[in-house]
Amino acid sequence: MIETQVLIIGSGISGCSSAIHLARMGYQVLLMSSSNDPMESSTRYAQGGIVTLGTKDSRKILYQDILRAGDGLCNPVAAKILSEEGPLYVKEFLIDDLGIPFSLSRKGVFDVTMEAAHSRRRILHVADATGLSIEEYLMNAIRKEKNITFLKGRLAVDLITRSHHSINPLAVYEDPTVVGVYALNRKSRQMETILAAKTILATGGIGHIYLHTTNPSCIRGDGLGMAYRANARLLNMEYIQFHPTAFFHRDSERFLISESVRGEGAKLMNRAGQYFMKDYDTEMEDLAPRDVVARAIHEEMLRQSDDHVYLDLSFIRKKGIDIAQRFPTIHERILQYGIDITKDPIPVVPAAHYFCGGIKVDEWGCTNINNLYAIGEVSCTGLHGANRLASTSLLEGLVWGIRSAKHIRETNGITPAKLKIPQWVRSEIPPWQEEGLIEETDPALIIQDWNTLRTTMWNYAGIVRSQKRLERAHSDLEYLMHRVERFYKTTKLTDSLIGLRNSIQVSIQIIRSALRNPVSRGCHFRKS
Repeated sequence: MIETQVLIIGSGISGCSSAIHLARMGYQVLLMSSSNDPMESSTRYAQGGIVTLGTKDSRKILYQDILRAGDGLCNPVAAKILSEEGPLYVKEFLIDDLGIPFSLSRKGVFDVTMEAAHSRRRILHVADATGLSIEEYLMNAIRKEKNITFLKGRLAVDLITRSHHSINPLAVYEDPTVVGVYALNRKSRQMETILAAKTILATGGIGHIYLHTTNPSCIRGDGLGMAYRANARLLNMEYIQFHPTAFFHRDSERFLISESVRGEGAKLMNRAGQYFMKDYDTEMEDLAPRDVVARAIHEEMLRQSDDHVYLDLSFIRKKGIDIAQRFPTIHERILQYGIDITKDPIPVVPAAHYFCGGIKVDEWGCTNINNLYAIGEVSCTGLHGANRLASTSLLEGLVWGIRSAKHIRETNGITPAKLKIPQWVRSEIPPWQEEGLIEETDPALIIQDWNTLRTTMWNYAGIVRSQKRLERAHSDLEYLMHRVERFYKTTKLTDSLIGLRNSIQVSIQIIRSALRNPVSRGCHFRKS
């Protein structure tokens, strides 16, 4: 049994920002990652950048851009918090404290770039590997904090709640309260009980429930699945942002082609060499909101009977920009497949990228369950509404990471000396029960079930949805869930089985939300 004051599950920008601030306040923090690589998270793969304020810019203009991109569904409280506090935390924490080397212009000032649906150039970046740089500097700061213990290779399986796990029969009358997690040690394959006074979910989104995604393989809805089973409220589950441009090659996993490429002037074209975005958005064309661009590409692929379109970078070359220098990560990665982006167009396809819904939280990251916070992509602050404004994702993780830490200390007034695990926990919470788990997982069955899930979600609950498609998806996944649940109750736990169960449960919630919402808005698009 492991005990800590604050347990943080997830090591991206939100989890690390919260951990560092809590540790500096004097709390004992246990930071847990499911991967053996502590840097593995969606943050690591974020290319484009992070929002700040540009020239001739203001918090009010940023606020308005957020609301416009969210298509009338943004929570104005969250949008105001981000536009007012976000640029401040970028300067104070990322730049002044951590010293992240954001790219400079030839004049020696920060090079702020343009991205879709922004009305100003305001995106700070580190070449085209912004997230990687941020993650490296966060990890360096984590290592220096004596109050942080890092547990890697631990996969959270279930949130421990009094009403569900206590051996006291009267606990069912108590309000839901989280006191830690049961976790699988991936190396030993043993279950561990981790107890905490406060638990913060920072587990990321849901990308790998889809056939095409820009997310790393660990991003599959695990935190959402645990929260759902603990009766946390989920919100806006139908709003999933598909990034318009992921590298398409049959021998490669999908690889994000940053929004900044189009921000610098690249244009989408079909196999016939036609630049088609003017037919779908006459005003913003290739810099239209992501849902518009993704659907446009989807329609062009159907119209041309193609499985991809192209991104033409010749317009960037004409500006005198050194493409290999401006986008070194993209250039080097794609060159491995014989495509030189300084000369050739990039084959691209839309891919599941960012989850606008999640666990409903307030302005501090608090859920409806006592002692449970959710921050970053796993949460739904309402900031993104029906469609996320580009490069606000890293900023949201930063802001709510810091705000969750502040809430524990400043709003609750709980000093490190006062934050304790309740006395009843040690006597009422039993170890993980493994009786009956005797079967070994069959890899062939698991792989087939994963393929069924991901193709079902892509074809029936993807970029364009309909009543018939959603009903078919719901029926197919309910049947799959029934099979997997029976298997789960008799089988020794593995990472793939735990992830499959979580992903199917989350996918069903996404489909149910999409069925309940007949209105096409933002990245939830329904046709008759």
